[in-house]
Amino acid sequence: MGARHPHMFLILLLLHGANAALKDPVQKWQTLGGQPPLVIARGGFSGLFPDSSQFSYQFAMSSSLHDVVLYCDLQLSSDGFGFCKTGLTLENSTLIAEVFPNRAKTYKVNGEEIHGWFSLDFTSEELYQNVTLIQNIFSRPSTFDGAMGMFTLEDLVGLRPPHIWVNVEYGLFFQEHKLSAEDYILGLPKDFSLTYISSPEIAFLKSLGGKLKKSNTKLIFRFLSEDVAEPSTKKTYGEILKDLKSIKAFASGILVPKDYIWPLNKAQYLQLPTSLVKDAHALGLEVFASGFANDVSMSYNYSYDPSAEYLQFIDNPDFSVDGVITDFPPTASGAVACLAHTKGNPLPPPGGDGGRPLIITHNGASGVYAGSTDLAYQQAVKDGADIIDCAVRMSKDGVAFCLASADLSTSTTAATSFMTKISTVSEIQNKSGIFSFDLTWSEIQTLKPDLLGPYTQAGLKRNPAAKNAGKFVTLPEFLDLAKATNVSGILIEIEYAAYLAKRGLGLVDVVSGALANASYDKEGGKLPEVLIQSDDTSVLAAFKKFPAFRRVLMVDEAISDASTPSVEEIKEFASAVTVGRSSIAQVNGFFLTRFTDVAERLHAANLTVHVGVLRNEFMNLGFDYWADPTIEVATYTSSVMADGLITEYPATAAAYFRSPCSDLNLNLSYTILPANAGALVNLAAPGALPPALPPAPVLEPADVLDPPLPPVAVSSPPEAATTAKAADSSSSAASSTAGFHVLAAAAAIASVLLLSLGSH
Repeated sequence: MGARHPHMFLILLLLHGANAALKDPVQKWQTLGGQPPLVIARGGFSGLFPDSSQFSYQFAMSSSLHDVVLYCDLQLSSDGFGFCKTGLTLENSTLIAEVFPNRAKTYKVNGEEIHGWFSLDFTSEELYQNVTLIQNIFSRPSTFDGAMGMFTLEDLVGLRPPHIWVNVEYGLFFQEHKLSAEDYILGLPKDFSLTYISSPEIAFLKSLGGKLKKSNTKLIFRFLSEDVAEPSTKKTYGEILKDLKSIKAFASGILVPKDYIWPLNKAQYLQLPTSLVKDAHALGLEVFASGFANDVSMSYNYSYDPSAEYLQFIDNPDFSVDGVITDFPPTASGAVACLAHTKGNPLPPPGGDGGRPLIITHNGASGVYAGSTDLAYQQAVKDGADIIDCAVRMSKDGVAFCLASADLSTSTTAATSFMTKISTVSEIQNKSGIFSFDLTWSEIQTLKPDLLGPYTQAGLKRNPAAKNAGKFVTLPEFLDLAKATNVSGILIEIEYAAYLAKRGLGLVDVVSGALANASYDKEGGKLPEVLIQSDDTSVLAAFKKFPAFRRVLMVDEAISDASTPSVEEIKEFASAVTVGRSSIAQVNGFFLTRFTDVAERLHAANLTVHVGVLRNEFMNLGFDYWADPTIEVATYTSSVMADGLITEYPATAAAYFRSPCSDLNLNLSYTILPANAGALVNLAAPGALPPALPPAPVLEPADVLDPPLPPVAVSSPPEAATTAKAADSSSSAASSTAGFHVLAAAAAIASVLLLSLGSH
């Protein structure tokens, strides 16, 4: 029963392999032995491939720390062969129900009746030759379903991993059916070196320990939920937890759910840590934490950054666990090897040869607080942003302020107070909204900010405790705020200037005046640099009179390339271009297929390239980023060579740039490497992916140039319904709500409309 795809290991090594080992900085750890915490891959890289599959284990080895531990949940066939598979029944993670539809049974397990397909009802030959594996978590790729068969412990040993961890979850159940996990383990060949054996059953560990006295294998007692009874003693795991000293008699360590160490309150925020790690270490017990995955709900304290969660367990001032069990071993590896012990590191300077990209906010740290509020900007500065941004909106009475969208219903509580103000403005968006220019500033000040992320409706809320926290910021207040910080620049975004001019609101004049009044127009001063961003070339042309300002063209729509004439046209108006992620990385079925030449084309013309919007939520990430926002940051930094990263979570980008792994020239023993577009998709079986979409259009001069801005009207504003010609005057501005703005607006309006139904 040897490995069935030996050549795949070489392919996997090409995807995200670590660099050759040189000398790493010596770090001091608060683990029991003072060594770095271990990364334990549950079923291999089960966050990407089917759990306990060949690809999953091979990928875990090639993409993780050199001493990664491969974790095998032991199952036994009717003839006593050991297979690696998580969970007692097989139907949720294999296609066994299709192959053997009439072989399901019901057994009593620890007093509870369970129905399903059990390994002990099948011979090893039936399982090995007929049963293939599938991904059992819907947010993970199903592309590799049915491509690999069940993996035996013998197969796992054949991969020659540095360490193997065997977990015997149901030893008593197998024993009741005349199958002994203990006899199986004791009967393994001597060259089957098992570093760890764990079980939640005390009797199993005591019995096995008495027969492994001369072995180097460590026995680990696994805790289940505190209210569950341990089958040997009938005590709950919560009761056993109060007597750690008794565990020392039969185990050298404990494996606990992560909330045993850092509990959460009902609102999913961190509480104070327990003393468990310190207490166990004082007794000489190692402590391993389980339950880590990049694509499951986690404390809101982590802002959807899985690396932040690992660091909470291994790099806090008081303790470190001795290892983490995870479905995403590369992320845990990066936390250990790259991000730990770097909080105090200074951010290296941006730009220049080999310099990092600028960290540019998108409505401040809008992943943490409602966008464009004072709190979002303060958090962005604290988190290490280089440039904070203000998308300027206008009230009916001409007050300029910062907000993500002209439609107030997407990021404020406007829909609860001003439903009568709903209108449709086709120049701005193709659906109804409550627009800032229809409310006076005093009316807007009665509203509250509303933190609605693009994936709120999918259950990924952002910092709900601060959902309505913060206050709106006028443009002069924003400029004063920036002066009082250490940011190197501010980005002022101007949208819909042509339409607002027809409403009697001179957005360009108001912005110009505010910047001049705050002395930002002076060359050679000590104030932050000013970037003026717009998708309207006429707006950018209006700011040519300010030589101190840098002008940035926003290309809203996805493009696959930029023609030479269009690039030359851009250079007439701007020195930098902002493009969306879809213009840089082409995706098919959530897999990266290739990087376009857009960034290279713009760089060749000496144009600076900003890429965005980066968000931490795993639903925003292609599979090649491994549900890890840090890998996306590394990719746009190293593969795309972006000059600026536009992000709603500046802390994630700053943490990466503070780490030594952001410098790929250091040749460390492990580093966070960028995604390799197309490599993962090549592992998929032919036909497993949907047909590729046609390529996005090439940017042409007609897409760049806009008509001159109309004069600011002095008469009453026009009706909301406007002509197609007026819509054209805003160029691609109307489409700028695609992506984040549309998703956020949909979420907000849906929430409002559903209030009457009592629904979320």
